[in-house]
Amino acid sequence: MIVRRLRDLRRSWLWMMLSVALWCLLWGGIDLKNLLGGLAVALAVFVLFPMPPTGHELTLRPLRFTRFALRFLADCTVSAVQVGYFALRPGPQPPSSVIAVTMASRSDFFLTFTGVLCTLIPGSVVVEAQRATGTLFLHTFNAGTPEAVERARASVRAQEERLLWAVGRREVLEEAGLR
Repeated sequence: MIVRRLRDLRRSWLWMMLSVALWCLLWGGIDLKNLLGGLAVALAVFVLFPMPPTGHELTLRPLRFTRFALRFLADCTVSAVQVGYFALRPGPQPPSSVIAVTMASRSDFFLTFTGVLCTLIPGSVVVEAQRATGTLFLHTFNAGTPEAVERARASVRAQEERLLWAVGRREVLEEAGLR
């Protein structure tokens, strides 16, 4: 079984390299010790805790992925400034809400990854994900009016749509109603 998992690592080389890069970032630099340590940890994790296959759902579109990544960074920046402003200004804190957003895709991968992206953007946290219904429940900051709640929902749906266009296969796009 472990021999089979070691053979399966050939298909995971990109994820392994990304894991090593993340390890180096976490330890503050790229040197031989961090590279070898990251590779050892990545090998252990990928062999002992294999991920279910997701290759049938993914295809990389470089231009769309670049647009997706740039928009995500812009969203993070704008949201961080907004949260910082509300944290430092005098006066009452803005209202927040827990909202439910039904995803367009029925894929577990895209439900999970959209939830992770929404949590990484300051001002929103996923509090629950229902796999059966494809629904994310998010605690959102500064969403006290029905209009603000709808803007937050639209933002989550747009995030999922950009992700689907960046890495989703044609079948996943069709299932989500985007083709």
